Amino acid sequence: MAWMSARPLRPGLSIKAVGFSQRLMRRIIPVLGGLVLLGVWQYGAANTPSYILPSPGDILARFIENPALWARAWLTTVSVALLALLAAIILGSSAALLMSLSRTLEHLIYPYAVTLQVTPVVAIAPLILIYVDSPLVAQTLCAWIVAFFPILANTLVGLRSADRNLEDVFTLYHATLRQRMILLRGPASLPHAMTGVRIAGGLSLIGAVVAEMVAGGGGFGLAFLMVESSYRLDIPAMGVSLLLIAATGIAFHLILAVLSRRLLQGWHESAQDNVQDGVQDSEHNHATHHHSTAPRG
Repeated sequence: MAWMSARPLRPGLSIKAVGFSQRLMRRIIPVLGGLVLLGVWQYGAANTPSYILPSPGDILARFIENPALWARAWLTTVSVALLALLAAIILGSSAALLMSLSRTLEHLIYPYAVTLQVTPVVAIAPLILIYVDSPLVAQTLCAWIVAFFPILANTLVGLRSADRNLEDVFTLYHATLRQRMILLRGPASLPHAMTGVRIAGGLSLIGAVVAEMVAGGGGFGLAFLMVESSYRLDIPAMGVSLLLIAATGIAFHLILAVLSRRLLQGWHESAQDNVQDGVQDSEHNHATHHHSTAPRG
């Protein structure tokens, strides 16, 4: 019979093939989309004056004119964003830990954290720049205000999401609070905390950019160069600043996503590769089809 002589699938080969094709598609599709966008941009700029819509070549030429200037401004902006993110991670996770241990502290801290979150940083930044002498500290504080709440809220949810059955087991064995935090609540909160960190990474860059714009001459970052270029109607220079800020934000997102995946891979479902789901679905469909086509006894 034909069905008896058919060769069985090789699961290892199918997993590799499906995994490679899906990884390849995940990389090719964004690149193709970017190339299409660049083509449309170049086509639109060909018939438009450069002071209205500069072409990608105009922006690249402006960057090549003085790369040291852009590198210095980029380093300033990134330094503010990283310092703010680091402060948000330390203070946000510490506050979440205290709030998870005491409802009184939660009722004390959480309303003010929400107040900082819902108040636009553009409204707070001028006051901070007046009261704080150092421009770097003032800009870092502005960026920290934006990045603080996501880490606090997500970490607090994670600390309270530990399995209740495991909590009972720890109680049964008379575990100390330190043991609960290190062995149970800490690992349970890590996926939520990393979600907060990924959100805060982009927000810290946004806060740094807003702070530089408000600071005026008090800072020398990419946002400052963008504002200064707008006064001179230097649109290509504004494009360089904008593209560098966007590229930095993408880099922040990718680095934090890889870090999150490395910390969670192997033990948490959120870090499992979607390829495995696709492979399992395809193998299940094949098994179902093979079973349906097999002759009945």
